[in-house]
Amino acid sequence: MKPFNKFLVSAALLVLPTLAMAQGKIAVVNLEEAILQTDLAQQRLAEFEKNEDFTSDKNEFESLREELDKLVQDFQRDQAAMSEDQMVAARQKVSSKNSDLEYVAKKLQTLQQQNAQRVFQELAPKAREVLRDIITTEQIGLLLQQQGVIHADLGYSITAKVTDKLNQLPAEE
Repeated sequence: MKPFNKFLVSAALLVLPTLAMAQGKIAVVNLEEAILQTDLAQQRLAEFEKNEDFTSDKNEFESLREELDKLVQDFQRDQAAMSEDQMVAARQKVSSKNSDLEYVAKKLQTLQQQNAQRVFQELAPKAREVLRDIITTEQIGLLLQQQGVIHADLGYSITAKVTDKLNQLPAEE
């Protein structure tokens, strides 16, 4: 590299941090995590998992899983003594029970995701206000969504600050 080019690169490396500081801090945030980690969100998520419909589906999932485990154990134990027709029937039974289990698992997952989305939407306006306040007080010039960043040290994340400030807000019932 030519001496003049080395000088330009060195000068740029010295000037860029100064320019970045003049524009304000850079930070990242995971707003969904910040909201869902709040005390209120955790309370709402726990209440949902205690409701009768969700508990019923969860019990059905556990029951199906136990039945499937028993079918698999019985099949493995008795496989050597089974006829070809019995093996086919046993495999079909296991497959059917596995399909039932997958259906209930997807149903539970969908219900949890929908509930988390409801809680997120409920708390998002307050979170945006808190975020604006943090941006102002911390003099943040550039705020990025954490999901879109390849790498950021924990020192750049303001997610925990957002959660803490949301927890400090008065409860509205």
